[in-house]
This record gives sequence, structure tokens and C-alpha cells, in this order.
Amino acid sequence: MNEELVLLKRRTARLSVVSNTSLVVFKLLVSWQTGAVSILSEAAHSAVDLLAALIAWAAVRKSDLPPDERHAYGHGKIENLSGAIEAVLIVVAAVGIVWEAVQKLNQQHMPEDLELGLAVMALSIVVNWLVSGKLMAVAKTTGSQALEADAMHLRADIWTSVGVLIGLGLIYWTGLPWLDPAIALVVAVIVFRAGWKLTKNSFAELTDISLPAEEETRIAALVQTHPEVLSLHRLRTRRSGSYRLLDMHVVLGKDLPLENAHAICDQLEAELKDVFAPCDVIIHMEPCTVATEEFACAGCTQCERR
Repeated sequence: MNEELVLLKRRTARLSVVSNTSLVVFKLLVSWQTGAVSILSEAAHSAVDLLAALIAWAAVRKSDLPPDERHAYGHGKIENLSGAIEAVLIVVAAVGIVWEAVQKLNQQHMPEDLELGLAVMALSIVVNWLVSGKLMAVAKTTGSQALEADAMHLRADIWTSVGVLIGLGLIYWTGLPWLDPAIALVVAVIVFRAGWKLTKNSFAELTDISLPAEEETRIAALVQTHPEVLSLHRLRTRRSGSYRLLDMHVVLGKDLPLENAHAICDQLEAELKDVFAPCDVIIHMEPCTVATEEFACAGCTQCERR
């Protein structure tokens, strides 16, 4: 990955840390002032987002380090691991919110200074909407799972903030104190759902799940645009942080000079890296005489089997 993209990832991760720190402080102060458990649950959610942002910031700094003697494939898996840690933290936060909300249901405490609570929730929605949009855009540009996970956290926070905002408004107009912990329970369900989804995605990446089928189809199509490539098989793909790792077997003409065959594979690697960057490509060459019924070279005029 070029230096410009690396710096972009780091700046964006740092932006998330700053915004989440500010929101946690504001929400904690307002929850203490109002006594609203729904705002406290939002503060807890933002605290998890802050921890996730810190993990993402550390992950993107470490994951882009070049390969070394102990990490021949680079450090990309650190991003996948950070996503799994963030997912667990989200689930823990959801459980904590449920615990606090159940306690408040029994106490029936009426929050105070609700106008202040409404203001901080509105501010949280605007800030998270702007920051999550930036995070997701950079995540798609750089292929960063850590930034994508961070963006998903903030988007979940937006919806929970909207729910809390509506709930505080209802409490303000109806005077029903039980709405406060009830809203917190709804927030917990949303947070848990986001955590569960992220957990599945993170562990899938850690267990080397293949790239999406549409990406593998595009890879195969690009390779087979070269007329010298008679067949492609044993395509294997996975992700390591921002990097796609690809390896494949290509069948070339049996009389093709080694120098020419090597040049063809170099060209294929360059094109794949240009389209699917950042990625690492390994190509195993095979002569057409090893063709079997499994991958017959349709249209080939060089093979003895024809």
C-alpha cells in the first residue's frame, strides 16, 4: 500500500479517537446531571466506540508494517484480530446496558434537565454521522477492516442515539419514568445485534474465509483475458487485514519459452495488483500437457491431446 493511503488510514483512525473521546465526556457529564440511564447507556456505548477507535488506530499503524523474518506475509491479520476484539467489547457493553436498565426499572427514577439530554443526543447524532461516513469511505478506499468495524460501531451509535432522543422527548412530554430504562433495553438489543454481526465477520476473516464469489469471478475473468492462458484452476483467496492474498495455477502452452511464460505471469500479477490492490499474488505455471478432463484447454491447438 502506498504511503499516501497509509497516512490517510492513520489520520482517519485518529479522527475517530478524538470524536469518541469528546462524546464520551459529554454523555457522562449529562447522564450524571440528568440521572437518565438511557444517556448513561449511550455513554457506555460511546466508551466502547472509543476503545474500538483506539484499537483500530493501533491496528492500522501496525498492520501496514512491511513483512519481516517472523511475518513473511506481513502484519495484516492484526486488523482482523482488532475487529474480533471490538466485536467482543460491543457484546459486553450490551450486557452492561441491560443490567443497568433492569436496576432502573425497579427504581422508577424520573430524569432531570431533559433539555440537556436532548441536546447532547442531537450533537452525538450529527458528529457520528459525519465521522462514520468518513471512516467508511476511507475503509472502502484502503480495504481496512479495522476502519470498517469502527464505522459500523458509530453507525450503530447513530441509531441508538436517535432512539434515546425520541425516548427522552416522550419522557419530557408524558412524564413516564419507566420509558427511560425501556429505551436503554432497546439500545442494548441494537448494540448486541451489531456486535454479533461484527463477531461473525471478524472470525470469518481470521479463519481465512475466501473472498466473495463475485471477486473471485472477476479475478478469473481478468486472468483469462490473456490469450496465452489456456486454463485457470485451483484459485484460492483470502484476506489479511487490508490485503487480498491470491494464489492460482495457470496452464500455458507446452512449447512456450520459460522467459516468455515468466513475463506473462509478471504481467498478470501487475494487472491483479492494479485492480485488487493492495494484494499479494502467487502464480504456479503448468504446461498444457498436464491438462486433464478437470480443466481441459478449450480451443487449444498446441496440446497433443487435440
